[in-house]
Order: sequence, then C-alpha cells, then structure tokens
Amino acid sequence: MADSTATKKDGIWETIKTVFWALVIAGVFRTLFFQPFWIPSGSMKDTLLIGDFLFVNKMAYGYSAHSCPFSMCPISGRLLGSDPERGDVVVFRHPTRGVDFIKRVIGLPGDTVQMRQGRLWLNGEAVPTEPAGDFVEIKEKQGPQGLIPRCVNDPVPEGGECIKQRFTETLPGGVSHDVLNIVDGWVADDTPVFTVPEGQYFFMGDNRDNSEDSRFNPVTGGLGFVPAEFLIGRADRIMFSSAGRSLLYFWTWRSDRFFKAVE
Repeated sequence: MADSTATKKDGIWETIKTVFWALVIAGVFRTLFFQPFWIPSGSMKDTLLIGDFLFVNKMAYGYSAHSCPFSMCPISGRLLGSDPERGDVVVFRHPTRGVDFIKRVIGLPGDTVQMRQGRLWLNGEAVPTEPAGDFVEIKEKQGPQGLIPRCVNDPVPEGGECIKQRFTETLPGGVSHDVLNIVDGWVADDTPVFTVPEGQYFFMGDNRDNSEDSRFNPVTGGLGFVPAEFLIGRADRIMFSSAGRSLLYFWTWRSDRFFKAVE
C-alpha cells in the first residue's frame, strides 16, 4: 500500500515537472522565435481582417533592439537575418509612439515613392494594377473596439453591404497583393516624392484610404520612414480568426482563414 502511494506521488510530481518544463520551453520558443499578434484595425484589409491572429517570425530579419529578448541585443541595427523585401508584411515598433504596427514594405532604402491620384509610383514608374472585383463586407461593429468600416457606397445602414473597390497591385520583383480604395481624392492619394534613406523602410497599408502609414509625417503624429532596428518580424501565416467582439464567440470564427498564408 505504501509503495502504491509513493508511486502515485512520484507520478503526480513527474506530471507537474513535465508541464512546468513544457511551459518554460513554450515561453522560450515564443520569446526567441515568434510573437503573437492580433489584428486590431482594418488598415490591411483585405489581406488581414480585424480579429485575425497570427505569429510573427522574429528570426526573419534577425534580432533588433525591439525584437531581441536579451541584454546582448544591439542598440541599433540587427543581428543575423536577411533584409526585408518589397511586399513583405511586417510587424514593427512605431518609432515615436512605442506601439506595434503591421504594414506592407513598399519602399526599400534608396527607392523613391509617390502616390499620384491614388496610384503608387516607385522609382519614377507607375506600379501595375488590375481590377480584382469589389471587396464586400457587412457594415457592423468589428473587433473589441467596435470599429465601423467605411464604404464606397456610403451611407450604408448597419447590416447592409459595405463595398470597397479592389485592385491587384504588382510590385517590382513580382509580388502581387490586393489593395482597396474607398474614396477618390483622399488626403494621401497625392503625395510628394519620398526618398527612402539608407537603413530605413517605407510602409503602407493595403486598405489605402484607411491606413496611417509612411505617407504621413512623424512630426504631426504620422509614421514616416521606419529604421531597420524597429522591425520585429515578418507575418507569414494567420493561425486563427474571429469576426466577433470576443475570441469566445465561437459562432463568429472564420474557419476559412485558419492557417491561411499572408501574401
């Protein structure tokens, strides 16, 4: 009887140790290699929707001052890793506001970037676009913040179909992705020519008329160029997605977006 009790206690203790080390390993794995990220806004529609949950590959560009968990990390620059490429969807730390953003790399160091009448120009040439059909969603509160989408066909009553014009944009190098248009003549549809400095990047959201990005001057609270040391990692795959106000609302889960690649 005593042996049986001792064996049971040993089994419980082994289970506790197994769970403990599993949690430690999971924590280290998360800290070193991946960071979870919830999409809080609609600035990257239709590539990313409010409520998408993804893991950020922190090793894609190497460790930076804002992604490395150790005191050995560089104050500036990166350790190991490759450089971002045009079209990458990247999570980074806002250089002046200290919050995490997710946008698409549009301009590399040395590039010139400009918007003319809502169309993207890179290095003096218009980036090819093709119509890709309308993006249609229900006009209703989205995510924990209860954000209401803007629509080309506004005013739209709650519960109605909210339409945005959709185009496929192909960047130099061949990366294609969808971009959305809500209104012509928006404040950032026409910009000066931006020349991306060495060691920095120009980011834009795919939902072009609903994105606070590098088109806006950091002096007035915008993003501006993003130095390499503020990059956290690349978004590669959506793991889970919920259209509701809470993760617990299982009836709002978007099963078609589970394990969906970010393109």
